Amino acid sequence: MTMTSSLPRQLGPYRLVRRLGHGGMCEVFLARAFGASGFEKDVAVKVLLPDLAGDATYERLLITEARLGARLSHRNLVQVHDLGVEEGVYFVRLDYVDGHDLHTLCRAERPRPEVALCIAEEVALALDYLHHFVDETGVVVGLVHRDISPANVLLSTSGEVKLADFGAAKATRRADTTQANVHKGKYAYMSPEQVENRDLDHRSDLFSLGVTLAELLSGRRPFEGDGPLETMERIRSNALPDLSAIKPAFRPIVDRCLQKRPEDRYRDAGALYRAIHRLRGQLPPTGPPQLASWVRRARASLEGGSPEAAEPQDGF
Repeated sequence: MTMTSSLPRQLGPYRLVRRLGHGGMCEVFLARAFGASGFEKDVAVKVLLPDLAGDATYERLLITEARLGARLSHRNLVQVHDLGVEEGVYFVRLDYVDGHDLHTLCRAERPRPEVALCIAEEVALALDYLHHFVDETGVVVGLVHRDISPANVLLSTSGEVKLADFGAAKATRRADTTQANVHKGKYAYMSPEQVENRDLDHRSDLFSLGVTLAELLSGRRPFEGDGPLETMERIRSNALPDLSAIKPAFRPIVDRCLQKRPEDRYRDAGALYRAIHRLRGQLPPTGPPQLASWVRRARASLEGGSPEAAEPQDGF
């Protein structure tokens, strides 16, 4: 079944309105939920790509992602609300974020340094929660996101920052210890241990966030090569990249995140959050209003209009 044909259409209790985006495994739709007395609410619905629908392996991955996401609750994470199946099609209901992903917004306008640090600080908070998440017995599960990149950071027009896509996330403190034997994540943001197929822990995500912050501050990915193989080789060899395009005050944080050895990076996401927070204290005050203003301006630029005239943009 091709989900993108004949929209809008019904899927379970949700009416699919338009497609918001897609990745290697799934596509996400803006959908509408209805209730009593004229109740309506915009939500996001995630389904497997048409070519993968009915594939038991990918269905298990989607179900696993939904079950994990349903257990997580944090203001900086996209919340999972429902898992359903209709005529053999599994679907996941998610928060709808009225905004855009960071990668797309940066195509229009790179954020000012204080805004970039505000975004990174919020993502660090999300990672601190994720990495310290405990199971029903109170034991830390050891979750690693494994796909931190601007495409998975969603920003709303009200100044929210939400980390998305737990399809690659995996627990490290279980019998099936996380390995990168199948490359998850986007090549330019992988940690050296991920590129080398070694065991991963939470510090792999800190490297990926460091790459993201370096890109926000300089306008380029620090290990970018001519194609995935060269990029991964630069990450693996980890000759520290040229950070001269980043202002000196910001370099120590980026440099520490990008260390090849995990033990040379920040101890955990909380320590990274505190380092960013201290640095932000030396910059102009920046919070949701300033972030929202940048999101609206960048979105309007993408649409060729003004922030005031811009229509609501797709996001999830």
